[in-house]
Amino acid sequence: MKAQIDHIGIAVGDLAEALKFYRDALGLEVEAPEEVASQRVRAHFIPAGEAALELLEATADDSPIAKYVAKRGPGLHHITLRVDDIAAALAQLKARGVRLIDEAPRPGAHGSLVAFIHPTSAHGVLVELKQVVG
Repeated sequence: MKAQIDHIGIAVGDLAEALKFYRDALGLEVEAPEEVASQRVRAHFIPAGEAALELLEATADDSPIAKYVAKRGPGLHHITLRVDDIAAALAQLKARGVRLIDEAPRPGAHGSLVAFIHPTSAHGVLVELKQVVG
């Protein structure tokens, strides 16, 4: 499986405060937000070289990001690796005994397909696989 870093997800509790740092202090450009209804989250991508930062803002109190921020506070949420064939990558990982959160890909931001690997199999890091479609 060949993969490259696509983006780093950062859970935020207060988007306005996060933007004061990433946009205003660092001078980074923030793309228009995209709502991912299935995850009850609004994603704000910030291009940074060949990869990006993704500020994740909960849109519902029971969303995974809201629960994450309530339990751990804002901060690094996940890293995303871009793969050419997400179904093949998941099959390869499963065959190697890797614990998956998603057995099959699901819709993600930017019209992509995504799937998550459980942190217990990735040394405490939530890893997202992403396949660009179209």
